[in-house]
Amino acid sequence: RFQAFVYFASVFQAISCGIHYLASVFMAVTPNFVCGIPGNVSSVLFYNSSESSLEDIWTLWTSTENYIVVQLENGETWELNQCSRSKREVGLDLAYEYKGNKSVFSCSDGFLYDDTKWKSTVVTQWDLVCDREWLAKLIQPTFMLGVLIGAVIFGDIADRLGRQRVMWFTSAGQFVFGIAVAFTFDYYSFVIVRFLLAMVSSGYLVVAFVYVTEFVGIKARTWASMHVHAFFAVGIMVVALVGFLVRTWWVYQIFLSIATLPFVLCCWMLPETPFWLLSEERYEDAQKVINIMARWNKVSTPCKVSELCSVQQDDLVGGGTGDNDPSSAKKHNILDLFCNWHIARRTITVWLIWFTGSLGYYVFSLSSVNLGGSEYLNLFLIGAVELPCYIIACIGMDKLGRRNTLIPFLILSALICVLIMFIPQDFNILIILANMAGKFSIGVAFGLIYLYTAELYPTIVRSLAVGSGSMMCRVGSVVAPFCVYLRSVWIFMPLLLVGIMALLSGILTIMLPETLGKPLTNTLVEATEMGRNKKSCSGKTPPAHSGATLEKIEMFGQETISTEK
Repeated sequence: RFQAFVYFASVFQAISCGIHYLASVFMAVTPNFVCGIPGNVSSVLFYNSSESSLEDIWTLWTSTENYIVVQLENGETWELNQCSRSKREVGLDLAYEYKGNKSVFSCSDGFLYDDTKWKSTVVTQWDLVCDREWLAKLIQPTFMLGVLIGAVIFGDIADRLGRQRVMWFTSAGQFVFGIAVAFTFDYYSFVIVRFLLAMVSSGYLVVAFVYVTEFVGIKARTWASMHVHAFFAVGIMVVALVGFLVRTWWVYQIFLSIATLPFVLCCWMLPETPFWLLSEERYEDAQKVINIMARWNKVSTPCKVSELCSVQQDDLVGGGTGDNDPSSAKKHNILDLFCNWHIARRTITVWLIWFTGSLGYYVFSLSSVNLGGSEYLNLFLIGAVELPCYIIACIGMDKLGRRNTLIPFLILSALICVLIMFIPQDFNILIILANMAGKFSIGVAFGLIYLYTAELYPTIVRSLAVGSGSMMCRVGSVVAPFCVYLRSVWIFMPLLLVGIMALLSGILTIMLPETLGKPLTNTLVEATEMGRNKKSCSGKTPPAHSGATLEKIEMFGQETISTEK
């Protein structure tokens, strides 16, 4: 009962992380636009259609190369393009085609935007079009850069100051910075506040993984940690719903940020994890938390911290030499992930999977609003398809194995990317379904790689391996928005890149060893042997630990694994 309360209270805030990660898909929309008009309009002409106002023309707009002819009350005739405007020298009868002399001017009077879908976006607010278009394209990459930095900073702070305090700070930060974004006064303040919002959102997600892992028992740990992603997906669905209901960007941002408020009001009730308290030698505080857990769960004989510590000390005395010695573990660095050819090949493959998983995840998510049909429904479905994919991932990991689940879904996502290229653009429903299948496949691989990486490396470099893989994941999320922008070069370029990376990752994964049912390795020699001779490793068990003691050690080891996420 206690663990369930802590788990659902903590992962509720992951919804807010999903919200802020994908909020820009509607907040930074670029609607149809043309140059502003230097006067009052008397009539408007678009091809053969004559209207009295520009608002009536937008429904006919089909291409960025179109232009609008307007006649002003003073008799002047202008051609309005997206990034320039031309004044006709000879004022004949109003006609769309004109072959006479024209004077070209810049858009010094601003721009006119199509507000039939969105009343206001950050693009229309600060005219992030034409020569300022690159500023709009930096909104999502700078946010993802904040995600990368926040994961590193708050992951380290959580180890120093505790999980509880960091969760309080980052959840409050999401609410404060989320509301502050809506009241920024220019583009640069908007980007800076969004960058801070990204840091605290990423920080919360990283620490939440650690927090729930340290409270949930070993048997449910895989499912519990995997389904934190599911709550993140719910956040994506909330973005689609709020985007459909609210069409002014700053109101939209406020409504999204309010989702954080319930947790901010009650997060002070969550306790610190006993694992962290024990690591800081705060035994009395740890015992208090354990006693609270016992009362909630109606356990008559709660665990005694003194007994737990004595078991740990016995284990450390029995196995505290060589590579297991803490003093020697501190000397390991990232170069140890390339200590020999087998480990180096494994590291390159794992890094590629991390990068590909993140790249594919965000390319499918960010591209969903460009698939045709209702962009709100598309994004909602792209988020909803994640919910069953994590269930499939958990079942596959336990039944088929980590590698045997990862390979087919990576290759399947590559095949789906190729399939989408051959679907005619008129088949909107088929395109959307194929993109959902692609997101499903890459989602399984993305969720699975966390645990698989931890099992592929020995204890002495396990944190380095998962931490470095997580960094490659963040790099993929920074690259993903730029990859989506390549649609302007070729509409299928993002899918081609994701497909190539997924296929390459799937092929290289064949060379990785299976880890299902095998004990965690402790040294680089054991890890290397696991790759060379799979049969010889499958039957080994650690000689120094057994029974309840092994369970306790595994629980404490998992803390280190999860912290690097």
